[in-house]
Amino acid sequence: MSSNGMVVASPAMLELLSKADRAAKSPAKVLITGESGVGKDLVARHIHNQSPRKSGPFVAVNCAGLTETLLESELFGHVKGSFTGAFRDKRGKIQLAHRGTLFLDEVGEMSLRMQALLLRFLENGEIQAVGSDQPQTHVDVRVVAATNRNLADLVAAGQFREDLYYRLCVIHLRVPALRERPEDVQALIKHFLARAGRDLTFSHEAMRAFMGYRWPGNVRELLNVLEQLGWLSTTGAVELSDLPLALRTGTTGLEARPDRRRQVADDLYDALVKQGASFWGHVYPMFLARDITRHDLRELVRRGLQESNGRYKAMLGLFGMPASDYRRFMNFLAAHGCGVAVTEFRGAAGAADAPKVRPAFTEPEDLPDGRVAVAH
Repeated sequence: MSSNGMVVASPAMLELLSKADRAAKSPAKVLITGESGVGKDLVARHIHNQSPRKSGPFVAVNCAGLTETLLESELFGHVKGSFTGAFRDKRGKIQLAHRGTLFLDEVGEMSLRMQALLLRFLENGEIQAVGSDQPQTHVDVRVVAATNRNLADLVAAGQFREDLYYRLCVIHLRVPALRERPEDVQALIKHFLARAGRDLTFSHEAMRAFMGYRWPGNVRELLNVLEQLGWLSTTGAVELSDLPLALRTGTTGLEARPDRRRQVADDLYDALVKQGASFWGHVYPMFLARDITRHDLRELVRRGLQESNGRYKAMLGLFGMPASDYRRFMNFLAAHGCGVAVTEFRGAAGAADAPKVRPAFTEPEDLPDGRVAVAH
């Protein structure tokens, strides 16, 4: 079965589409969850295409791909002269989605400040462009959000607003991982090969490897493997030996890394603390180049707070920064929504367990929510 670009054959996905069809008829907000690569964006577009708003625009925004400042401008627009480079008024994606659907992908990566701005819009329908003194207009938009993170856990950790969570999660749709719906594997193979105009035949052993593999990258990884086989195969006959090593062995190479993000944070932490790298020279360039995500950075900060007994100032020495970089570091974390609340770390260990790192000044003070208070 193919629907709006979605290829489904498994009972789990057929049930999901049935729920999505029912959700489409209502104006209620929808939260779509699932691992990366399962097709959450296709489910969102399916909801739009089955809804009374199908003749209106479908506007998608990747919340993880923009800094807080750019995301605010992207969503709400800006007025001329509001910041450097704002040479003209610009309408935001919310206005562009008027009488249609606004799809907020990776909404779990929003900073707390952006969450507050989004919540205000969801509550009263008003938008206020960056640099404007007053709300400009009301818009009629149906919001569908998606995330590969557990928002309930983020709420418990103080990283996602509980009121926003309940605003977004009126109807919850979970897209199952590909390993949970093996019936879809063969259907997807046929669909992708037909779309690409490739004629591949699989031996029994090769197909069994496809069906038994866990597909940690889900549909995106399946498409990648099929493209690789399509370009490299000379005869069109795919044997087990032609498959990537992971499929032949049935391992992903990630078994020793059950939590990829935590492993990235561990590697960064080791580079800073054990190998003598500096935050500004090692981590900062990787973040700007998008080699690591905001969540990777938050996990690194959590590691530092755990070692420093919840003291941001004590982290400076751990991360190879001078004490004079305190404000710069805190402002950087705040600008990108990467601050972590310190309460849990200060209660978890005694002061004797804190590392012997003393800042050169004591003027600013850490607040429990990760903000900074500065004496005037």
